[in-house]
Amino acid sequence: MNTPAPDKHRFVIVPHRPYARVLLVVGLALWLASLVAVWMFASERAAPGRDQLRQELNLTSERAARSEDVARQLRQNVATLRRSDQISRAANTELQATLAEREEEVSALRADVAFYERLVGATGQRRGLSVHEAVFARESGGTWRYTVTLTQNLNRGAISKGEARMSVEGVSEGRLVNLGWAELLQKPDATGQPFSFRYFQQLEGSVMLPEGFTPQRVRVQLRSGGSTVEQAFPWEARAPRGD
Repeated sequence: MNTPAPDKHRFVIVPHRPYARVLLVVGLALWLASLVAVWMFASERAAPGRDQLRQELNLTSERAARSEDVARQLRQNVATLRRSDQISRAANTELQATLAEREEEVSALRADVAFYERLVGATGQRRGLSVHEAVFARESGGTWRYTVTLTQNLNRGAISKGEARMSVEGVSEGRLVNLGWAELLQKPDATGQPFSFRYFQQLEGSVMLPEGFTPQRVRVQLRSGGSTVEQAFPWEARAPRGD
C-alpha cells in the first residue's frame, strides 16, 4: 500500500516589508490629489470666469435690493402725493364753495346798501308805508321762513306802527287756492304781526304750506292808523343766508 507523499508547498515564506503599506497609502493620497487637481483644472477650463460671475451676481443682488428699496420709497411717495392731491382737491372745492357763498353774500349786502342809500339819501324817492320785498326760504322742518321788508321815507320824523298779514295764492290738485294768514300759521284766531319803525323794518316768521300745494304769489297787507296798504309779489324762494 502506497503512502501519499507530503505537500511540498504547504508553507510559504514571505519576506517582511514594513514600508509597503505606507507607500500604498501615499500613492492613494497622491492619486486622490491628482483627481481633485484634474477636477479643478477641468472646472476652470469649463468656466474660466466663474469667480467673476459670482462677483457680478453678488453685485447684481445688491443692486436689486437697493432698487427694491428705492421702488418701495417711490411707491410710498406716490401714495403720499395722491393723498395730498385728494386733500388739496377737497380743500379747493370747499374753498370755491365758500367763495361762491361769500360772493353771494357780498352781492346781497351791496343790494342792501343801495336800498338803504335810496331810502335815506337826499335823492331817494319819497314814498309812504310800503312793502319793499317778501322772500321765503325752506326750513328743515318743512316750514317756510319769510322775510318781509317794510319801508317809508315820506315823513322821516314819523314812526309807522300797525300790523301785517299775508296770504299765499297757488295751485293744489289742479285748482287755484288762496291760503289766508290763519291757515298759514295754522291758528284760527291768529292776529297780525305788529311792526313799528321809522325808516324800514324786516318782519320774520315761519308759515306752513299744505302738502301738494304750489305757491305762485304772496299778498302782504299792512294796517296802520286806520288805513290799509296791500301789495302782491311773485313767490320768491331763496336759500337761507349763512352766518
